[in-house]
Amino acid sequence: MRIHYMIAYFCAMICLCLPLNIASASDQRTEKEIKEERMGFYLQFANELVPWYHLAAIDQYERNIQQVRNDLPKVDGPISIHVPVEHWFGALNPDLSDTSPNTIAFFGGYGIDGNGDGAADKSDPTDVLLMMSSHLAMYGPDEDDFKAALWHYYKREATVNQIVTIAKLYRHFETVELDKHVFPIPKGHNYSYRGTWGSSRGWGGRRIHEGTDIFAGYGVPVVATSYGVIEVMGWNQYGGWRIGIRDNHNTYHYFAHLAYFDKGIKEGDVVEPGTLLGFVGSTGYGKEGTSGKFPPHLHYGVYKYNGRVEWAFDPYPALRNWERQK
Repeated sequence: MRIHYMIAYFCAMICLCLPLNIASASDQRTEKEIKEERMGFYLQFANELVPWYHLAAIDQYERNIQQVRNDLPKVDGPISIHVPVEHWFGALNPDLSDTSPNTIAFFGGYGIDGNGDGAADKSDPTDVLLMMSSHLAMYGPDEDDFKAALWHYYKREATVNQIVTIAKLYRHFETVELDKHVFPIPKGHNYSYRGTWGSSRGWGGRRIHEGTDIFAGYGVPVVATSYGVIEVMGWNQYGGWRIGIRDNHNTYHYFAHLAYFDKGIKEGDVVEPGTLLGFVGSTGYGKEGTSGKFPPHLHYGVYKYNGRVEWAFDPYPALRNWERQK
């Protein structure tokens, strides 16, 4: 059990992109320089048919899944887009070290020369970004066009939706600097919580508790913990009135048992850390409108998408970190 919680703690810190140590000023400048370099690449290969935030969203998605999967190579350099060998060289190409744009094209590969050196090198960020930009340009700049291009490349609906969410956030805020998080109960309100990850739950069948319960009085405000897009909003027989928000790190944030929602929000809205979502209640465990079967509290859960499946992980370490920050 001790090993299980250590693993859960480590995964939570990585999945929510929280630094395990306070970075020095030089480390922060280096990170800033890396992001500026990435933005330079996005702008270089953007055009009227391919907005920069489409390239940035794909790159961020790829970076996210490489952090949580051990079956994918970690792409070194400023751009993290991994191109499968059959995509780059062509499925029937016998030479998987081929750098000739002509023979790669002959075998139906996506590989292309992006910097004019005569070689289509899948480890060169300029070649990779031109390849991706060329693929997206065949479809167009609108969201439906973007979805079609993503589906042709990834062939997975959840992946398409995740990348579209990231692109929407980058377009809305006009930056890739979207790493801030806050505690879901604003400063000045009383609350209590402890780590209850994995505890048994019996209503609706035997299951485990996939989150952290934050106990507070009826009507205490609940705010968004991250930048994100409201993906789900409404009634759930377990969670009562609940909201689901997906962020730019492939993480889904789940806020449950609310008394009611803030009137100014709806599905599809873009939110930022501190956006008012609703108010603490005790709804759920029954048909729509059921309330009062347990003390008022916010159930906060987090789920990670790795390009194949989505799974829950313990939010308690992250909550403790955000609480200290506030």
